[in-house]
Amino acid sequence: MPPWAVSVGASCGRCGEEAGELPVARLRTVDLARQAGVSTQQVRNHEAAGVLPPVRRTEAGYRVYDRGHLRALLAFRALAAGFGGERAHAIMRAVHAGDVPLALRLVDEGHADLHDQRVAADAVSGAVGEAAEPYAGGRPEPGPALRVGELAARLGVRASALRVWEAAGLVSPSREAGTRYRSYGPEEVRDARIVRMLRQGGYSFDRIRPVLDELRRTGGTGALRAAIGERRASHDRRARAMLEGAALLYRFLSGDEAGASA
Repeated sequence: MPPWAVSVGASCGRCGEEAGELPVARLRTVDLARQAGVSTQQVRNHEAAGVLPPVRRTEAGYRVYDRGHLRALLAFRALAAGFGGERAHAIMRAVHAGDVPLALRLVDEGHADLHDQRVAADAVSGAVGEAAEPYAGGRPEPGPALRVGELAARLGVRASALRVWEAAGLVSPSREAGTRYRSYGPEEVRDARIVRMLRQGGYSFDRIRPVLDELRRTGGTGALRAAIGERRASHDRRARAMLEGAALLYRFLSGDEAGASA
């Protein structure tokens, strides 16, 4: 039986008392919202999205919540901070459908995804360091200019990705006279290689831009080291948030009132 089943049954008020059960604290929508730190509209939205257990209504149509609903809402909010909203919704819907094994599998997938991101970031960090070395020597070694399709094939990305990088100001190809085709010289190829590596590591354009600016100006890697450090710190923050979400999910599944004491 789900941990919220008894509470929901008792929350209809007198029916629980008539059955000899202890009365359960009843929460109005505004009470639940206040204790969970959300708006009343968010409570209704979460109910509609399947985040909360089934909700009883009074004869007048008012919603009646209890501590089980509060534990569920707190668990969802913590899960969303670590696992993302989409996966947190899926976890809570699985729990309320009685499919706890699926919920646990989704938790495992979230941790596996984060591990994969850590491994990729570590690999990119070393590769980018080596790729940044040509900047220290000034201009890169001469080589033939490449068109967009040729460079895309060399980097293993789509041609559309190179156009997006250009629109973001990360690479600046010249244009061939007459045809107006994009032409990537040795410097643009060097820049595009750095961009590809950092994008594979999950870095945003805003983080990549100062890295390229410093490499181009001085060949320095201070911004690159800072970006790598921030990326690793973000993984640590997410891991802690995932632990908190998993802890509150466990408390909800076990019916532990400590999870709703905030």
